[in-house]
Amino acid sequence: MGTSYHITVVDVPRGIERSKLQTLIDSELHQVNQAMSTYIDNSELMRFNRSPVGKVIPVSTPLAEVVEMSLDIYRRSNGAFEVTVGPLVNLWGFGPKPEPEWIPSEVDIARLQQIVGSDALKMTREPDTITRERPVEIDLSAIAKGHGVDRVAQLLEQQGIRNYLVEIGGELRTLGVNPKGRLWRIGIEVPDSIGQTVQRPIDVSGKGVATSGDYRNYYERGGVRYAHSIDPRTGRPLKHRLASVTVVADTCAEADGLATALNVLGAQAGMALAERENLAVFMLVKTDRGFEERYSTAFAPYLERIE
Repeated sequence: MGTSYHITVVDVPRGIERSKLQTLIDSELHQVNQAMSTYIDNSELMRFNRSPVGKVIPVSTPLAEVVEMSLDIYRRSNGAFEVTVGPLVNLWGFGPKPEPEWIPSEVDIARLQQIVGSDALKMTREPDTITRERPVEIDLSAIAKGHGVDRVAQLLEQQGIRNYLVEIGGELRTLGVNPKGRLWRIGIEVPDSIGQTVQRPIDVSGKGVATSGDYRNYYERGGVRYAHSIDPRTGRPLKHRLASVTVVADTCAEADGLATALNVLGAQAGMALAERENLAVFMLVKTDRGFEERYSTAFAPYLERIE
């Protein structure tokens, strides 16, 4: 996944050795990587991306579940969440290739937009299959970390562990209480390049939490700032003033995907979706005086607990 992980476990049941638990966790994360990584050339996802267009490809249940959730968020966000956006991300220099010397042309953007789109993906469940109707490629970077968090959390619960925090690359899930016997306290960072200051702490237990923003990965050309988050509907980097969005959901995968979708939608449309679907969402919006806090009705209880 190209990142680190951190796990805190409280009151490990008798008979479970730390080394055994570590081995189980590493094995679980290895399975997630082998199914969904774009860093591993022979992962299940990369093999699918090389499959013939129009051919029905059998896939594993975990991969089917994550793609199914991705397509659901794609529909709910009217295309703001897009797992086939990779070619546009690469075009703007936020993929494996270096930053471009020149800003992409209208022709290049339009050409890729004719290919990109989750509408080209058709899937079935039981049996689990996916078919590419155009030569799109799936990249699950915006949701697979959350899925990995969920997989480790489920593993811990299978071992009888009822108090834990699992974090992978900033996305996390908690259950029970922390070592002090209190609800897990999570810090929502100030969206700057340093990332060491907490804007808001929240108490969370039994939920997944994910944050999305474009404040750390960007470049400038001709005095214009281009952020890594690409709006698949326009083929261009985001231009709105939403700096970061944090989502609390039942699973970390859903929180991860929704945070990305809402970040693309922007503050107004994103909050409208949050209220419509009763999502727990916290936003930090750039203003001339700093950052303005906005949050959905469903998020308010998390702020009340801490205060």
